[in-house]
Amino acid sequence: MEQEKGKKGIFLSIDWITILLYIILIVWGWFSVCGACYDFNHPDLFSWETNSGKQIVWAGTSLILATILMLIEKRFYDTAAYVIYGAMMLLLILTIFIAPDTKGSRSWLPIGSSVKIQPAEFAKFAVALALGKLIDKYGFSVKKPKDIATAIGLIIFPMLLIICQKETGSALVYAAFFLMLYREGMTGSLLFTGFSCVTYFVVGMKYRADVISYMPVSVGEFTVLLLAMIFTIGMVWIYCHNTKAVRIMALSCFGSTLLALLFSLYVIPFNICYVMLGACILMIAYIIGLALYTRIYRYALIALFGILSTSFFYITDTMFSHLGDHQRTRIEVLLGMKDDPRGAGYNVNQAKIAIGSGGLYGKGFLNGTQTKLKYVPEQHTDFIFCTVGEEEGFIGAAGVLIVYLFFIWRLITLAERQPDTMGRVYGYCVLSIFLFHLFINVGMVLGLTPVIGIPLPFFSYGGSSIWGFTLLLFIFLRMDAERNLKNP
Repeated sequence: MEQEKGKKGIFLSIDWITILLYIILIVWGWFSVCGACYDFNHPDLFSWETNSGKQIVWAGTSLILATILMLIEKRFYDTAAYVIYGAMMLLLILTIFIAPDTKGSRSWLPIGSSVKIQPAEFAKFAVALALGKLIDKYGFSVKKPKDIATAIGLIIFPMLLIICQKETGSALVYAAFFLMLYREGMTGSLLFTGFSCVTYFVVGMKYRADVISYMPVSVGEFTVLLLAMIFTIGMVWIYCHNTKAVRIMALSCFGSTLLALLFSLYVIPFNICYVMLGACILMIAYIIGLALYTRIYRYALIALFGILSTSFFYITDTMFSHLGDHQRTRIEVLLGMKDDPRGAGYNVNQAKIAIGSGGLYGKGFLNGTQTKLKYVPEQHTDFIFCTVGEEEGFIGAAGVLIVYLFFIWRLITLAERQPDTMGRVYGYCVLSIFLFHLFINVGMVLGLTPVIGIPLPFFSYGGSSIWGFTLLLFIFLRMDAERNLKNP
């Protein structure tokens, strides 16, 4: 009788609103795949020979998978979290060596003659479970260096394995887990460090070839070093409240830069970045001295930030030169350094044309000319959103984003109502993954983010994608359904 009561409680506690949104997204996604792949020579939408027919199989099996997941108790995931993580990491390692080369990457494992799976999609839920288990441990605190290092290690390890598979885009998705760590109390300085690195890279790369008038000085290098000074001094001011140290560093760094600039401008032109680099090194040495004298570890962390800021431009410049030609061209097109509408910028350019041609109401189901003539490469996978824009117009595209907005809002609500740490952490991991995929995928179709090749959840064609997202979501829904069982 107690078991029957528990099952009844689970059924009543299931969040049917989220399941309804899930079904809406899957059905809408299937129609979008039909629009992207429809061939008038093979009009049967349900044939296994077509992508739309295969997608309906993936969708149907994902519903079966969702049902099975709802029958597995939460304590199983709590007990087996590390075992699942270890098994998935082993699979990622094996994939590096046994997966065949597919479009330059080794990330797809063939099952039979016509089906392939991508382990990187399934490893996400394993990492989320392991993080939930770790953070739920008694005494864990993101303020402790050892604990936060362990959590970051759980995230970085699969990223490195996926990079070894030459799937950089899929690896970057795992950076979304840092949003969960921030929710759990991780200092905002780490997020600011990430923001700073992105700023250094964009500014440094975009303006590295430009020079300041009358001086042999790279605008990109000069700006990055100046920002490194400002950010590092600002962190000392915000986190250590040492106004005396701030004045000393500001006068030294900005004063030496100004003197070097005037000397180069009116006396002998030279690269003043050497002076700025020397000032940054002295500033970092001064902060290290403060750390040793005061024994305040924040100074040591700020010094580390200063070292990273000063060296990041030079490291990324070297790494950029070692990228493949197509990778460099993609970055240059995104940053506006190069216009290549027939090469690296072709996908994004055609996607914009497709979305723009849809107008307000769209051209109608199966009537998109850009998609029917296959102008947009990967229009059924990474660029599926342009099919929505062309066939359903602005209203349809906005409707998709609104459904996703409700879906994300619902995940936040569910995560916040969890009675234990593991459920909350896992919920925010799920939320972070969906949010990252949505933002990057739609952004790259619109030309706002780099083209890194990640799917739009429940819309992009592929079994690994839809199964991976279903695993993530329904494990969380089962956890949420058990929230009231401890206190019936």
